[in-house]
Amino acid sequence: MKVIGMNGSPRKDWNCGKALDFALQGAAATGAEVKRYDLFDLNFTGCKSCFGCKRLGGPSFCKCALQDDLTAVLAEILDADALIVSAPIYYGDVPGAVRNFYERLLFPANLYDMSKTGYGKRVNVGLIYTMGAPDPAFNGSLAEKDKQKFEMFIGETEILNILDTYQFDDYSQYASAMFDPVAKKQRHETVFPEDCQKAYEMGMRLVAK
Repeated sequence: MKVIGMNGSPRKDWNCGKALDFALQGAAATGAEVKRYDLFDLNFTGCKSCFGCKRLGGPSFCKCALQDDLTAVLAEILDADALIVSAPIYYGDVPGAVRNFYERLLFPANLYDMSKTGYGKRVNVGLIYTMGAPDPAFNGSLAEKDKQKFEMFIGETEILNILDTYQFDDYSQYASAMFDPVAKKQRHETVFPEDCQKAYEMGMRLVAK
């Protein structure tokens, strides 16, 4: 069993990175081989609409034709048994780099045929989304939409939303008047460890499936 983890945050060791590491630890605890990538370390673009992945009989049919740092990673994901993506929410969506990654992974499997997809093998998926806003500000609609896409083209998908996260070491140094730094710190020390445990359990489940 092999599990690929993708950190979609430019901050490698903050909320997303920590949650992803717990998920990968959970997968490893079940005996899986795990590997982590940091998207912001890779030099790549989004889909360029070349349609090489759609050309019948072409050398890139059902796979992205672009050649960059993401090329080998995409092949590794499709050869794995599970994929875990951990990403922050910026202005109601994942960062542009993560959306570009989604385009490159999902679009080649879309054959414009509702009866089949381009990838014969299914890969279990876990989506971990973190957000600094408090719980009522996020209803999960974005995650559910992304889940639908992944289940259509990649494999069975589950979601973990981690909300009201701790954003700064010292809130007094940043424009952040709407947040209560004491409450933020308390939540980070009490709730975030529970969220990380949920990520760990997600990693275990993805391998068990």
